Amino acid sequence: MVNLVAAQKPLMHALMKMAGITPYTVEIEPGTVMSFWVPSETVKKPKKKDQKPQIISQPKKPTVVLVHGFAAEGIVTWQFQIGALTKKYSVYVPDLLFFGGSKTNKTERSPTFQAQCLAAALRKLGVEKCVVVGFSYGGMVAFKMAEMYPEMVQGLIISGSILAMTDSISVTTLQELGFSSSSELLLPTSVKGLKALLSVAAHKKLWFPDRLHRDFLEVMFSNRKERGELLEGLVISNRDITIPNFPQRIHLLWGENDQIFKLELAQNMKEQLGERSTLEGIKKAGHLVHLERPCVYNRCLKKFIDSIFSPSQPRN
Repeated sequence: MVNLVAAQKPLMHALMKMAGITPYTVEIEPGTVMSFWVPSETVKKPKKKDQKPQIISQPKKPTVVLVHGFAAEGIVTWQFQIGALTKKYSVYVPDLLFFGGSKTNKTERSPTFQAQCLAAALRKLGVEKCVVVGFSYGGMVAFKMAEMYPEMVQGLIISGSILAMTDSISVTTLQELGFSSSSELLLPTSVKGLKALLSVAAHKKLWFPDRLHRDFLEVMFSNRKERGELLEGLVISNRDITIPNFPQRIHLLWGENDQIFKLELAQNMKEQLGERSTLEGIKKAGHLVHLERPCVYNRCLKKFIDSIFSPSQPRN
């Protein structure tokens, strides 16, 4: 039987190419590769099928990097944002390690390692400066990247994420949601488990036939062993958490009904981050704010990105 989620991939890939981005694989070092969607004008297509495409130029417009969450790869997560951004910006959409075609033979599983690999890959693609948009797990990677590479990251937009997953936040969040572990929540093994994840991630109840849930589980939840290790590498002790002094402006763009990382957490984080941070809530949206209210989200997103690249514009 045809997997419906896999069957629609060629259509999505065609839409991404129409939007002006194309797939490209970056070898960071032997054994570690990251798959990307990159601006088509930066890539030279091979003349022969057995040849690989080549990066021929740096991005020609201000650069935006979209970093996905834990339940889906890059272009699935950002499918409603890419077309809204590519006319004005050079858009790069990575798959983090163990998502899509990205993988490593190293044993490191922390957000810090993901951020190091992402920064290294972007440099190989010719990206020197960028604004990073991070959702959920990708937000934690984005925070780390901004902390470690302030010369590269000009600004941050974070949705449904926190600086780091401390053990207290992890326990409290899981208890409130009724899950025994992060793996039970984020690595469902059954239709029932996937429905439970979607029920807490979305503001409005989503209905899909069970077959579509099964197909999504088969396609989007590969590399289960390694992703379980990513979740284990995510949680740190409360004693180890520090608030970096970020030089960048940071915009927290939140679904007001987010049940996983509640608006109260975002408000507390804004206070911790200081005066260079701003918070904006989107009504009638949950954790999946960028998918539930894409038009509103995109307007807010573009307004903040414009203010980073055009400092004369008023701040949000």
